[in-house]
Amino acid sequence: MRILIVDNNVELCQVLEEYLSDQQDLEVAGVAYDGEEALAQIETLKPDVVLLDITMPYLDGIGVLEKLNSLELKKRPKVIVITAFGRDALISRLTTLGADFFILKPFRLEMLAERIRQFSSDSEVIGGLQSAAAAEPVSSEYKVTKLLHQMGVPPHYKGFSYLREAVLMCVEDGYLGGALTKEMYPALAEKYKTTSGGVEAAIRNAVIAAWENGNTAYIKELCHPHCEARVPTNSLIIAKIAEESMVF
Repeated sequence: MRILIVDNNVELCQVLEEYLSDQQDLEVAGVAYDGEEALAQIETLKPDVVLLDITMPYLDGIGVLEKLNSLELKKRPKVIVITAFGRDALISRLTTLGADFFILKPFRLEMLAERIRQFSSDSEVIGGLQSAAAAEPVSSEYKVTKLLHQMGVPPHYKGFSYLREAVLMCVEDGYLGGALTKEMYPALAEKYKTTSGGVEAAIRNAVIAAWENGNTAYIKELCHPHCEARVPTNSLIIAKIAEESMVF
């Protein structure tokens, strides 16, 4: 089974690649860190299975599934969506777009490998959700707040609160892709009695302050490989903090 790993979390990709490559019956054909790169590799590498993250820059997992259906492929790869978002509406939409199976973070690598192997058998894998969470998790708010402090975001900035709320909305409510400006900013503006533009600007100021006077090295590491010499965009930093706050 040839596998394409698609996730903007470089460390997670390395863990998955190392583990799956050690399995005699599985082969990692490639790794992509964003949706556009994923589509290109699907066309050239022709994997049997795609492990697809949802929250990614440039083109998210939903966009990948939408465009995958328009590619002229002799054989469409099976798609296993790896996500921390278990909302019924999101799962229903992904299923409609062609996702074959869903695995919720956190998960066990052994379980993932077993699900991949099921696609090589004659029996059909029935789409569903799998999760291997064991212990009671630390609250998302605590983890997000800790990450913001680690980045060096000034807590007295309005953008600190807006940024924390934005990340929590991403983690808990599954705001993705274009929903950032269409839904998230207006929702925050209503909550804090301000404007969408005010929310966006405040978050931007907080991110710039952290980049210029906070822990720049950590921000670069957090956003690698999409941020090296410039301040990360609001959408990228929100997605990466949300991803980092999810226990793998």
